[in-house]
Amino acid sequence: MRSDFRRWFKIGVVVVAVAAVGCQKKAAPPAAAGGMQGMPVQTVTVALAPVPQTTEFVSTIKSRRSATLQPQVSGSLTAILAHSGDHVKAGQTLMEIDRRQQQATVASQTATERQKKALFDYHTLELDRQKKLFDAGVTSRDTMQQEDQAYQNSKADYEASVETRKASQQQLDYYTVKAPFDGVVGDIPVHVGDYVSPSTALTTVDGSNDLEAYIYVPAERSADIRIGLAVDLTDNNGKVLEQSKIDFVSPEVDPSLQAVLVKVPVHATPEILRNAQLVKARVVWAIKSMPVVPVLAVSRQGGQAFVFVVRKQGPMTLAQQVPVTLGDTVGNSYSIASGLNAGDKVIVSATQFLVNNMPVVPMGG
Repeated sequence: MRSDFRRWFKIGVVVVAVAAVGCQKKAAPPAAAGGMQGMPVQTVTVALAPVPQTTEFVSTIKSRRSATLQPQVSGSLTAILAHSGDHVKAGQTLMEIDRRQQQATVASQTATERQKKALFDYHTLELDRQKKLFDAGVTSRDTMQQEDQAYQNSKADYEASVETRKASQQQLDYYTVKAPFDGVVGDIPVHVGDYVSPSTALTTVDGSNDLEAYIYVPAERSADIRIGLAVDLTDNNGKVLEQSKIDFVSPEVDPSLQAVLVKVPVHATPEILRNAQLVKARVVWAIKSMPVVPVLAVSRQGGQAFVFVVRKQGPMTLAQQVPVTLGDTVGNSYSIASGLNAGDKVIVSATQFLVNNMPVVPMGG
């Protein structure tokens, strides 16, 4: 019995030893491999690029030639010959006001003028006759002087009548409302038959090809404003509608806004920009050389922007998470105000799977 026990004990020891050796052989490959395998990632090398330093403001498009038309006389509208949105030429008739009363006044004054002219002509002839009689010794000097005075009075009376008739005739023109310059007709709030007076706004005419953008820049940046600064006018989606330059800087600060008014000329067609339209104005203060990275390289956590940068740590290559301060966008890239330098290699693929100091295998850049 004792010999059998010893024989089975030896067999058990051998089996345990063989099992232990087998286990050691299975654990060997990871140790032999030298640790965790890195994730393959695409990288790009950070380069410097010229980046505009800009600030965005809200601007208002205004016409340099914009007029509100009001009548210079009172009366009823008899005709409206233009419609809102019409393109009109300088001098084109837009509206007419009932002129019959004024025409009657002109006719009356014309008749009075003719009467005064007849009297003046009579005294002209009479004065000439009295001078001849005086020279012949037929009439006295007193009689001739009296006729001369009558002549002077009739002359002055006639000339005054002429000027009165001219003024009334000139006033007839005020019963026709004309476009002061080439432009586009605005809203027409009046109707045929309405009684209008010099305080009535009939319509507006805006010069469509002579626009400018009004931009109010905060007073604290007044030292940076100068003639010639580039300005991009954009829509709400950032699409550039026109590129222009500042051509006017107000010499004073608007007290209500605490801002300085600057203007830029606008040459876009009315289909793109219109009078009184609000657009965004991006003022370019300077061009600065800055690091840029693709948009795909940037991730955010809690409002902070990060990029993963490839770093060497001994024999390993790691993805190191670096906080960065973003500048303006340049095409499909971000400019970096701080956090990166030219020559750094940033990761642009699989960034959502990376964690700080994770081993990686760079595949490009």
